[in-house]
Amino acid sequence: MTRADIPEPQTFSATILEGTLNERDSAASSYEKPIRVLPDVNVIKIGGQSIFDRGRSAVWPLVEEIAACAKHHQIIIGMGGGTRSRHAYSIGLKLGLPTGVIAAIGSSTSLQNAHMMQMLMAKHGGILVGFEEFEKLPMYVRSGGIPILVGMPPFHQWERPPATGRIPANRTDAGVYLMAEFLGARSCIFVKDEDGLYTDDPKKRPDARFIPQITARALLDMNLKDLVIERVVPEYMERAAHVRQIQIVNGLKTGTLTRALAGERVGTIIGANGL
Repeated sequence: MTRADIPEPQTFSATILEGTLNERDSAASSYEKPIRVLPDVNVIKIGGQSIFDRGRSAVWPLVEEIAACAKHHQIIIGMGGGTRSRHAYSIGLKLGLPTGVIAAIGSSTSLQNAHMMQMLMAKHGGILVGFEEFEKLPMYVRSGGIPILVGMPPFHQWERPPATGRIPANRTDAGVYLMAEFLGARSCIFVKDEDGLYTDDPKKRPDARFIPQITARALLDMNLKDLVIERVVPEYMERAAHVRQIQIVNGLKTGTLTRALAGERVGTIIGANGL
């Protein structure tokens, strides 16, 4: 064999490389839509302060309802941090800790709630799933288990600075939504202690108006002082490939989550491109 018989190694052209990495032309937007990893799964966020911190009276009925729903639906649960995470945030801010450390602190309190929820749901198939075994989710779901995860995204010290202050913008609502988007989930439901979205905090302002449905853009344009979900969630929805609608329901009203999983328009529905 002569040197001429040896084929030249294949390389990417400069045009393709620039279009892929730098998006200087339309090449980067011409790729196929990403696959849905778990298209039949329903991702449920359980509020820490709104539900879990209320204790037995709020949590036990929800545990039984989720167990009953899991017989008919594939479910993954993401846990919020609650009052303890807010207290830890306050201490961290007073100590002058950076946003990344505060994000890591928030993850630890969400993990505590995930541990407790897993014990409560153990007899129903509850499985605590850490970030390092995320790839095992398909196996757990197909075997009939109910995976329970920390809601806080694993950005930790890599959490980007928020627009104002030092509290991380990506907390447990954002983490659960991003997980649902990655999985291409059938639904993403936020279980809170209110019927859904209001123009203000209804606990403080009884005259706050209930919003049964709204687009993500309209919600952001309203620039409400108090939101039942983290503000970055509707921002992400506008750029999402799969989960372009979320639902907010009242977990203190037994049966509401069941109806939402069945596809009923209960609570508040927020959609990216109309409803």
